[in-house]
Amino acid sequence: MNNIGIDVKPPEKECNDINCPFHGELPVHGQILEGKVVSVKMKRSVVIRREAKVYVKKYERYITKFTKYHAHLPDCIDVKVGDSVKAAECRKLAKTIDFVVIERVN
Repeated sequence: MNNIGIDVKPPEKECNDINCPFHGELPVHGQILEGKVVSVKMKRSVVIRREAKVYVKKYERYITKFTKYHAHLPDCIDVKVGDSVKAAECRKLAKTIDFVVIERVN
């Protein structure tokens, strides 16, 4: 098991995924983001939605803005729609995938 340099609990399951930061050869660096899983329909990938409240001065109100990120899901981490997860930035794995899920947050 590799030390990824981030203070997260490593998964209990083993996997043979080469793009797993814990059991494979994928280095992680840069941003770490938290969000909710919106979709798990892709093979070994998830869509993560991150929300933020933004104040609009003109209307004196808050609006909710959100961004979707695509992230690789290693075989050793089990998530489903609605789970909160942490994802770390890595090299590009596909056209839109440049994050990897590193932990499921309870």
